[in-house]
Amino acid sequence: MKPDHLESWLAQEAALIERYTRGPGPGVARPEQVAHLSGLEVILAMLEGRLHTASIATTLNFLLVEASKGHAVFQGTPGAAHLNPMGTVHGGWYATLLDSALGCAVHTMMPVGRAYTTAELSMNLVRSIGPKVQRVRAEGKVIHCGRQLATAEARLVGPDGTLYAHATTTCLVFELKSGLNTTPT
Repeated sequence: MKPDHLESWLAQEAALIERYTRGPGPGVARPEQVAHLSGLEVILAMLEGRLHTASIATTLNFLLVEASKGHAVFQGTPGAAHLNPMGTVHGGWYATLLDSALGCAVHTMMPVGRAYTTAELSMNLVRSIGPKVQRVRAEGKVIHCGRQLATAEARLVGPDGTLYAHATTTCLVFELKSGLNTTPT
């Protein structure tokens, strides 16, 4: 493992945690806070600590670390609470981290008034995450975003570039009815 790569991940994480603690914290944004924002603007506001972060991220110990149009990165800290009976990280933890990166990558492509929902998630676990792995990152990238359908792919990697899993998603894209929340799930 490249210590300098892990150190940069940890430094970025520390700065983001400080920013998130000054913001509104975990929760759900009110519709009036996000109704006038594009998906990218919502995700960037979360990243900047101006909007709530997803509560599931606190529960499963991961956080949004980067976002741009068609791209989202989450960093996770695997721990004892995430272990399966065999002593490795449960596949559901992988799936949640990957689904978050995939969904938020798609969310960055949504114009004002449009939203999405995951219709399909496919994941391949290629290596177990054991106790020596301190951090992993799920990087999601949009492949296609149309009027009714979006697809994306993601990879879950360690600081040394080790691939632990990869995934794809198909999302349904739709017009948002007024009063509904556009914060990603």
